[in-house]
Amino acid sequence: MTAEQRSGLVSVIVPVYNRPEQLIEAVESAATQDYPSLEILIIDDGSTDGRTPEAATLLARRYPAVVTVHHIQNGGPGLAREHGRQLSRGEFIQYLDSDDVLLPGKLTAQVAALRSRPDADVAYGITRYRDVSGMLAQGPHKDTGIARERMFPSFLHSRWWETATPLYRASVCTRAGAWTDLRLEEDWEYDCRIASLCGKLVHLDMPVSEHRDHGGERLSRGAALDPKRLAMRARAHTHVWTHAQRAGLPQSHPDDVARFGQALFLLARQCGAAGLVAESRGLLGLAAEAATQGRASKQIPVYRAVAAVIGHVRAGRIAVWADGLRSPSKHLTPEAG
Repeated sequence: MTAEQRSGLVSVIVPVYNRPEQLIEAVESAATQDYPSLEILIIDDGSTDGRTPEAATLLARRYPAVVTVHHIQNGGPGLAREHGRQLSRGEFIQYLDSDDVLLPGKLTAQVAALRSRPDADVAYGITRYRDVSGMLAQGPHKDTGIARERMFPSFLHSRWWETATPLYRASVCTRAGAWTDLRLEEDWEYDCRIASLCGKLVHLDMPVSEHRDHGGERLSRGAALDPKRLAMRARAHTHVWTHAQRAGLPQSHPDDVARFGQALFLLARQCGAAGLVAESRGLLGLAAEAATQGRASKQIPVYRAVAAVIGHVRAGRIAVWADGLRSPSKHLTPEAG
C-alpha cells in the first residue's frame, strides 16, 4: 500500500457522460452500501446536456462525506476511469458504469473475501441482467455464477463479467498501469492486462451488481464494419495478444491461444474489408503467431498470399462476403466488452 492510500478504503470510480437519471441511481447504490469506509469519485467526461453536471453536484451535496465531482474534457470511459484512479486513495477499487448499480452488501462481502485471501487480487460475484423493458433475467449474467481461480485463459475469448462485477486491490491496478484512450473494448483490454499480472480470484456465490440495458446511447452499439470501431478493436486485440504472451499462454494453453488466433484472423479480414490495410496486415501477423494449429493455421498463409496479389481491401471484402454466406449470424467477431 502506498503512503497516499488509506487502509480499508474503497474507491468507487463512476465515469459519466450525459446520463443524469442513471447517474443518480448508480451513485445512490454505492453511497447506501453498508461498508463504512468509502469514497465515490464522479468523473464527468465532458457532458454536454447540462443536466448531468447538475445531477453530479446534487449527489455531492447529498453525500458530502463520500462523493466528489471532477469535470474533465471528453476522452471516453477509459481515460475517465484513469482520471478517477489517479485521484483515488483506496486500498480497493470499484469501477462502476453510470448505467449499472451495486447491490446491497457487495463491498462488505468482497472486501472480507479479499481480506481472507491474501493470494487473491480480485473478488467477484454474481451479476444480474435487467433488459430494456425492465425485466430482470433469471440466473447469473454471463459467467459470473461460475467460480474460477484465474481470469486467464477464459478472458482471452470473452469478458465474462461486467464492469461493476469485480472489486480490485488497488495494488494490482497500479501494477497494470493506465487505462488506454480506447473507446471500445477498453474494459476487456484492461481486464486482460490485470489477468496477465494478478494472483487468484475469489468468487462469492451471491448477487453483487446489476447490469442494466437501455435504449440510450452506448459506445458498444454501432455498425460492425465501421472503420473507426474496427480500428479500435484492432488496437484492443493487439494489446490483448501482448498480455497473453506476458502471461505465458502460448506455452501453457496452446488450444486457447489457437482459438484466439482464429478471432484475430477474422478481425483481420473485416479490417481489410473496411479499408484498414495496416490494421489488417498487423492482425494477420499476430494471427499467424497465435493460430499454430487448426484450420486457421492453414488458411492464413493462403489468405496472405491472395491479399498480396489482389490487395487487402478486395481480399477482405470477398472473405467477409463468403463468411456471411457460410454462417450469416456468426461471421462478425463479437465485441468482448
